[in-house]
Amino acid sequence: MKSRGGISHNHRHIPVGKDHQAHCPSVPHPQGSGAPPGMVTPPPPWAAVPIPNHYFRGEMFPNTPPAPPLAQLEAITSCTIRSALFHVLILTQVHGQGGVKFQNWAKTYGSSPELYFQPTSVEEIREILDMARQRNKRVKVVGGGHSPSDIACTDDFMIQMGKMNKVLKVDKEKQQVTVEGGIFLSDLNVELSKHGLALANLGAVSEVAAAGVIGTGTHNTGIKHGILPTQVVGLSLLTASGDILECSESINADIFQAARLHLGCLGVVLTVTFQCVPQFHLHEVTFPSTLTEVLNHLDDHLKRSQYFRFLWFPHSENVTVIYQDPTNKPPSSSANWFWDYAVGYYLLEFLLWISTFVPSLVRWINRFFFWLLFSSRVENINVSYKIFNYECRFKQHVQDWAIPIEKTKEALLELKAALENNPKMVAHYPVEVRFARADEIWLSPCFQRDSCYMNIIMYRPYGKNVPRLNYWLTYEGIMKKYGGRPHWAKAHSCTRKDFEKMYPAFPKFCSVRDKLDPTGMFLNTYLEKVFY
Repeated sequence: MKSRGGISHNHRHIPVGKDHQAHCPSVPHPQGSGAPPGMVTPPPPWAAVPIPNHYFRGEMFPNTPPAPPLAQLEAITSCTIRSALFHVLILTQVHGQGGVKFQNWAKTYGSSPELYFQPTSVEEIREILDMARQRNKRVKVVGGGHSPSDIACTDDFMIQMGKMNKVLKVDKEKQQVTVEGGIFLSDLNVELSKHGLALANLGAVSEVAAAGVIGTGTHNTGIKHGILPTQVVGLSLLTASGDILECSESINADIFQAARLHLGCLGVVLTVTFQCVPQFHLHEVTFPSTLTEVLNHLDDHLKRSQYFRFLWFPHSENVTVIYQDPTNKPPSSSANWFWDYAVGYYLLEFLLWISTFVPSLVRWINRFFFWLLFSSRVENINVSYKIFNYECRFKQHVQDWAIPIEKTKEALLELKAALENNPKMVAHYPVEVRFARADEIWLSPCFQRDSCYMNIIMYRPYGKNVPRLNYWLTYEGIMKKYGGRPHWAKAHSCTRKDFEKMYPAFPKFCSVRDKLDPTGMFLNTYLEKVFY
């Protein structure tokens, strides 16, 4: 069967004995194919495989002869039977698409997978993994493609889980929901709302898959709340061997602690069970302040608002404070479309493009837009997920590290001083500062410590890259100095040596990965830097 951009085939291995091999033609095993002894390797995609007419009968094949009498069945050799099964499997195979170009949302990273799959069932995923094993190919699973790094990239097989996106179970008594790994949080939010439920915390973007947000440790803010994987109470995992493992704190507990932030290297996450809360509204209040005031009274801000974060405008003292707290008030907004879009998007992008020719303008752009858009108080009330989420309008490069919360002031002031002392180094607004509670997830940036996430950004106006290397390296150096751990979905320059120092449980994770994927089927270039 042809698929757009190419032809692909996937066949189950059929075990045969030596006598059968002597009489049944098969395609020789290619070197390094990984095909086990005693298995027929399927023909390559370009091989024409004739299907004998006598394998089929009925209205779809009116010219075929009738089936042989029962007495004649004894004369049919095992070779014929196995060949028939082989051709039936050809007709029921799962197909991949060639010629697909994968790019992340920001168009900063991409790859050209040999085959791109969109399975609709667990059995289809198993067949894809079988094919990968036969051909000695690696496999990467993708969701919404929002990760601003190459963590999802591969030149081998790519599985896009968007067609496995169902809500499987809603337990109102336990306030839990079980979903397929490919469901976008944007769809899950709507479904939960129908049942009077919600997730207690969400990241800025919900056009992301459930399995993906836990795979990279998506977070928001709120010192009483952990990263999104802390809301996971169970999951099922399809391993490289084709086994399905049910995992929770009481079943396969070690695998569960690894798989709640899995990096896509343990297998294919089939289902996720989230702990929910009753649906709620949030009251968001945004108001201006200064960096000195916020850092000097950081503890007060953390206590004052359940979901507190702030935005610092580099090359200035300007800060926007954002409080978000549960409320019983009805939805309302004081936002203005003209200022939000016409000015906050179109004018800003144009000025940022101009600044690529005159970098010193960035300082004035940051100050001008703070005065224009962020110097007054703004309030919004809406259902929780509509407040947590906001639109990422610009293509961008980002870094986001988590440091111990007690190091927030020192680290941010050092970054401010570095920018002041190097006039040629410019930074776009904002530096977004968020907070998260400690947890016990092995590869969580918040493992065993309350953390401050400090996110820096450089926009790509009209898709144009801007110089950022000095800013990036300066920021990374400061983060490492204060014990930082990078966000797994975002770009960084760390290697295994760094992670061994950052994560006390790193050896435990590696041990689980080695057991579940001993041949490295789920690795790619990004993950090789992590584990080798």
